Amino acid sequence: MKAVILCGGKGTRMREETEFRPKPLVEVGENPIIWHIMKTYSYYGINDFILCVGYKGDMIKRYFMEMRWRNNDFTVKTGPREAVEYHTAGEEDWNVTIVDTGAETQTGGRIKQIEKYIDDEDFMLTYGDGLSDVNIRRLYVYHKKSGKIATLTGVSPNSSFGVIETRDGIVTAFKEKPVLEDTINGGYMVLNRRVFAYLPEEDCAFEQEPLHRLALDRELAVYRHGGFWTAIDTYKDVERVNMLWKTGETPWKIWK
Repeated sequence: MKAVILCGGKGTRMREETEFRPKPLVEVGENPIIWHIMKTYSYYGINDFILCVGYKGDMIKRYFMEMRWRNNDFTVKTGPREAVEYHTAGEEDWNVTIVDTGAETQTGGRIKQIEKYIDDEDFMLTYGDGLSDVNIRRLYVYHKKSGKIATLTGVSPNSSFGVIETRDGIVTAFKEKPVLEDTINGGYMVLNRRVFAYLPEEDCAFEQEPLHRLALDRELAVYRHGGFWTAIDTYKDVERVNMLWKTGETPWKIWK
């Protein structure tokens, strides 16, 4: 099965980083966000990826072309018998297809463009800026049992602000950034090939018309995930997940 990752957005709310590189290449620890996401899928045996690139997509192409020497110590012999000897084994056994889907294309248009690369009945889809410890195997089993065209992972995020509880105009308690009761789309979706019929020829946001039509047709299931999930939308988010990495509190790091 293939995992499709949307990597083409401009990341305008993270200008401190995305002015110089695409959001999926922003580093958490010593590796970019996209590497962390792919390691999650790889842990569950999914090693075939399609990356829908756009804004600064050439940098993502370059990263994967150079991944081996970036992640290893090596000795290079120059001259007529040029050779490279690697001393460490930090490499991933991945098959990565990179598709330039356009700098201005919306998510639905990006997915539409990779239809020709999908040769299985089902495929995974997620965004290039979300980290989670979602159980991909259980997600897929849930999707198959539902019999629906699409299954998204539903999460309840923490509020960005602390809230106060009041009674008769008097503050009774403070809650520091509580978990919201609402459910949002956390990415980490499973889609059947029939989803392409819901994508119009003209460019569109997948989260708008296509998902709304799937919901109206009762073809959209939700897999509830109560574990760790975070979107990395702002520079503050980058600082937060990097602090987690430094302290070793990395619930999304399910691989060894």
